[in-house]
Amino acid sequence: MNAEKIINDIEAEYLNHTLPTIHVGDTIRVGVKIVEGGKERVQPYEGTVVSMRNGGISETITVRKVFQGVGVERVFLLHSPRIDSITIVRRGRVRRAKLYYLRDRVGKATRIRQRFDRPL
Repeated sequence: MNAEKIINDIEAEYLNHTLPTIHVGDTIRVGVKIVEGGKERVQPYEGTVVSMRNGGISETITVRKVFQGVGVERVFLLHSPRIDSITIVRRGRVRRAKLYYLRDRVGKATRIRQRFDRPL
């Protein structure tokens, strides 16, 4: 019990408290810090949140987008120092916790209804 408290105290220092509340089905824009040569820049990655895992410092989200006709999924560690910002573009209304079925769908079949009862 005591070791658990020590671990939680250490992890609390590294948690990012500026994150918005993200739900599965939301369309978000993640600003990822990229280092090229000696320069650092922020590259946006916009897509639909397909799944969320774990909690605390190891919380991850999987974001899916279609780029040039190919589905691309990327897993982001929410409390990573490489994440610059996360903004919610659109709220989605879904009825399940994991949207893996979107992998098999193409075009208009991948649309998710918009949700208006939660603020952006």
